[in-house]
Amino acid sequence: MKYRRLGRTGLYVSELCLGTMTFGGEGSIWTAIGGLGQDAADEMVGKALAGGINFIDTADVYSFGVSEKLLGQSLRNLGVKRSDVIIATKVFGQMGEGPNDRGASRGHIMDGVKASLDRLGLDHIDLYQIHGNDPVTPVEETLRALDDLVSEGLVRYVGCSNWAAWKIAKALGISDHRGQARFETVQAYYSIAGRDLEREIVPMAQSEGVGVLVWSPLAGGLLSGKFGPGSNGPEGARRVSFDFPPVNRDRAWPCVAAMREIAEARGVSVAQIALAYVLAKPFVTSVIIGARRIDQLEDNLAAAEVELTAEELARLDEVSTLPSEYPGWMFERQGATRAPQPFKPNLEAQR
Repeated sequence: MKYRRLGRTGLYVSELCLGTMTFGGEGSIWTAIGGLGQDAADEMVGKALAGGINFIDTADVYSFGVSEKLLGQSLRNLGVKRSDVIIATKVFGQMGEGPNDRGASRGHIMDGVKASLDRLGLDHIDLYQIHGNDPVTPVEETLRALDDLVSEGLVRYVGCSNWAAWKIAKALGISDHRGQARFETVQAYYSIAGRDLEREIVPMAQSEGVGVLVWSPLAGGLLSGKFGPGSNGPEGARRVSFDFPPVNRDRAWPCVAAMREIAEARGVSVAQIALAYVLAKPFVTSVIIGARRIDQLEDNLAAAEVELTAEELARLDEVSTLPSEYPGWMFERQGATRAPQPFKPNLEAQR
């Protein structure tokens, strides 16, 4: 397991992060994703820690708080030293019946952090993330609330999830101008079958030193190797009952075929190749893996040992290339003349 800096901070997190969306299973959506109880959660957390993971991600909305409760209890059951784990959670989703029980307002953030700390049984959260885009709350209000939480010691670092690049850049500018805690990470969907992140968010993140945390690197199981043209996948698979995130399957199947050839030649699973591809991207800080069975987690952990060759990466890059969009194709056309040029000495002037 390798460890990478979290954004511009001095904190190091494992390149694989244990996702706990499968903990709990309370509610229709969460039942389809997973329904792990306390014993299974303890086993998952223990196996992840033994595999070198020190980074665990959850959210208040996962099974309406049950995921956080199970995770916190697992840490206590396993006797995990608090300083040995980096705990991330999120706020934004609907957590009650009232109109203010959701969003990124100061009120909901302040209520949400206290509730999350209580469920987790912790005195602080290492990474507190705004789970979605709030089109109503001014970003200044959200950032002030997060900065106050950092100042109070309830939260150590802050991040966002599923935000547009322009809004993250705006938030960073505001934080810098006001001397407030900045977003150190963005948690976003990225996979070999969904590389849209590379259009705007990745260039912004690389420019501003924002860490990229990847969710659903297997596209909800679609890239596990168990799905293909004309196949709905194995019975009980998550994709069968919860078809998310959206994926262009016509573009995904050639990726799966190429990964299958590489996987068979290496004697590993297709899922490991899909994870290794994402891990190889220099802009990725950590890849969130979630599992409903311990064998799935073990297979995912093994991806940390798979290093794709330059030729394999080039092949996978080619088969998954994003279709060109404006203004990208204009950048390529006009920017080519500004690329580094070879030095050509003027011999005539030297004579």
